[in-house]
Amino acid sequence: MNSYLPFAYHGCQFVCAAVPTGAGLYQPQVLYQFGLPGLEQIALPQDTEPYATDAEAMRHAEQQAVRWVHDRSAGGQGQF
Repeated sequence: MNSYLPFAYHGCQFVCAAVPTGAGLYQPQVLYQFGLPGLEQIALPQDTEPYATDAEAMRHAEQQAVRWVHDRSAGGQGQF
């Protein structure tokens, strides 16, 4: 079963997912929906190998969304 959850960070809205790969693993996926001026909905690129559990994949997806926001709103420095 796919897990899709809304995730909000610093005014940006995402949908994060842990998608089964068919090999018993889960691939994190992130869809940016809205929140930054001038940016339309976009799927963030896959930046990791699949994880053993859906919880690990979901955690990675949320962390990727946070990094993505920081890269676009903190002068590209990716600070936390």
